[in-house]
Formats: sequence, structure tokens, C-alpha cells
Amino acid sequence: MIFSNKPVQYLLVTLLAFTSSINFASTTVDSVSVKHENVEVAEGSGHGESVGHEIEKEFNASELINSHIGDSHDFHIADWNGHAISLNLPVILWTKNGLEIFSSEKFHHDNTGEHVVDINGQKVVRYKEVIFYADKFEQMTAEERGNGAFAFDARPLDFSITKNVFSMLMSAIILFFLFFAVARSYKKNPNAPKGLAGFLEPLVTYVRDEIAIPNIGTKKAGKYMPYLLTIFFFIWINNLIGLIPFFPFSSNLTGNIYFTFVMAFITFIVTTLSANKNYWGHIFNTPGVPVWLAPIMIPVEIIGMLTKPFALMIRLFANITAGHIIILSLVSLIFIFKTIAIGPVAGAFVLFMSVLEMLVAALQAYVFTLLSALFIGQAVEEHDHH
Repeated sequence: MIFSNKPVQYLLVTLLAFTSSINFASTTVDSVSVKHENVEVAEGSGHGESVGHEIEKEFNASELINSHIGDSHDFHIADWNGHAISLNLPVILWTKNGLEIFSSEKFHHDNTGEHVVDINGQKVVRYKEVIFYADKFEQMTAEERGNGAFAFDARPLDFSITKNVFSMLMSAIILFFLFFAVARSYKKNPNAPKGLAGFLEPLVTYVRDEIAIPNIGTKKAGKYMPYLLTIFFFIWINNLIGLIPFFPFSSNLTGNIYFTFVMAFITFIVTTLSANKNYWGHIFNTPGVPVWLAPIMIPVEIIGMLTKPFALMIRLFANITAGHIIILSLVSLIFIFKTIAIGPVAGAFVLFMSVLEMLVAALQAYVFTLLSALFIGQAVEEHDHH
């Protein structure tokens, strides 16, 4: 049995202790534009004074979609009587004055850069989930603020526990307890897995027999099974988490290009460190190529090495993000047309897309694992020389 010989090794999870608070605060509307119209007193006043205003909320689908697929420093749970119920996550910054840790509650839900937070004399603001130094932010143009994620001189280093980080830690904990329970089940019943172990064994066997062994080989597949199992279940669980639209789920971790970049980069490191002399010989001395063409082939082969993890990164990011955008766009149709007639039609399409996305969640985890095994297999493959 797979679990009885050696426990499956997973990525080390460091649990960060943080203090979060449930905040019942007034909502500042970020996803809608608010239009104020003065209402004149028609009769009986004699004065053309404004005595009230009408607030008209205009639905903005693009802002709704961007707020969902993006990261944030707090979890919006629900609205109740005009107040927002949210989970404020810890903000961890390395500023000019050193390490600063505080709750995102101090921003008071402001994401426009207007509310200034003073932390031990260090003033910061938040603009589209990017934290800037207040003085630097005032000097920036609108275009520079839009590209603020790369304005490293205008912002502190941000190590905050954001919504995506929260989701990543939660999925890692789920994986740990999931396979810890499976390992205990195998110790009690090594020959007759039941319950959770019985459900997971076909999946693990499939990864071994249909992904690892065909691409890496029988002799070396076992060495890379812990890594392949980790990325398969880790990506799959996070894909599913992103489809559940309520707290503590709803994050779009696998649709974040920084996350997919790190996952692809790990595969690249494992592939590079596992590569044998035949692999490097193929790159720096491509067989069957004329001598005069060999110097040209070296950079071509190196570019080929780099395009493999790039393809992994873009494939996962694009597929997951596209699915979220389609579902949210269909939901937005109800508010755009402002008619209940479109509701059943949009709801039917949303249901169909949600079921399809559940399939895509498993499919993308499979594809990422398959390609990782393929790249590793190419690096460790032994060539027969006759």
C-alpha cells in the first residue's frame, strides 16, 4: 500500500499566530459609484434650499469582478442593516522604522488612499489593496498609482496575511489533517482501507500509475511521488475553495499569477536539480546538429527550459481566472438589465458554469501534475548509447 510503507511528505506549513477581529463597521462603498442629487423644495418653502439628497447606486460589473479575483487584506462576510461584517486580517509591514504589525481594521475599509493610518509615526495608506507611504502616494500620478505594485520605493515590504495567504494556510492544514487521518487508517487496516482512505486511495493510485510511472519511469517514480501528490491535491483543493462563494472560502488563490509563478518555479527547481548529464548534454551539445549550428542551438534550448515553467504558470492562472470571470459576468447580467426576467436564464448558466468549473478544478490540477511529471521525466531519462 502507498501509505503503509512511508508517510507522504508534504510542504512544511508554518502557522503564523495572528490576532484577527470580527468588525461590525459602516460600509464604505467601493464597488459602486454613488451619485448625489439635490432635491429642491417644491411648494410651501419659499426658499430654493436643498433639504435632502437622493443616493443612486450604479452597478459596476468590472469593479465587482476585479474585487473578487484580486487579493485583499480582509474578508467581507456579509452586510447587515447597512453595516459590513468582515474579518480583519493582520497587516505585517517592514517599513523604514522596522517591523510594524496591526489589524487591517485601521484602514476602515478604505481602498482609495484617502484614509491615513499612523503606526508609530509611520503614515501609510491603502490603494487598490496596495499599501503605500502616505507622503509618497500624494506625489504619485494616477498612472503610477495604478502600477503601484511595482513602485517599491513608494511602499513598504508587505508580508500581510491577506485573503489568499489565509486560504493557502487553510488548505495546507486541510491537507495535513486529511492525510494524517488516512495514514492512521492504514495503520489500523493496512489491507482494507475504509472511509476516507478508501476514497483517496484510487486518486493516489491514479497519480502513481497514470502520471508518475509513465512519465518518470518505474525506478524513479517513487522518489517524486510526494511532490506530485502534494501539488495535485494542493491545487485541486484551492481550486474548489475558490468556487465556494462564502467565508472562509471564496479566495482566488490559484487564479493569482504570483501563486502560479511560485508553483511553476518549484517544478523548475526540482527538474533542474534532478537533471542528469544526458539532459544537460542535450542542451549544450544537441545531438545530430552540425558543429556550426551548435552555438545557435544552446540559447534556443535554454529558452526552451524557461518556457516550460512559464507555460505551467500561465495555463493554471488563465483557466481558473477565466472561469471566475465568466461566472461573475453571468451574475452581473441580473443587475445590469435590472429585470427579474433575466434571473432564471442567468441562474441556469451560472449553475452550468459552476458544475463545469468543478470539472475544470480537477482537470487543471491533473494537467499541472502531469506536465510537472513530464518535465521531470525528461530531466532524469537515461538514453541508451549503442
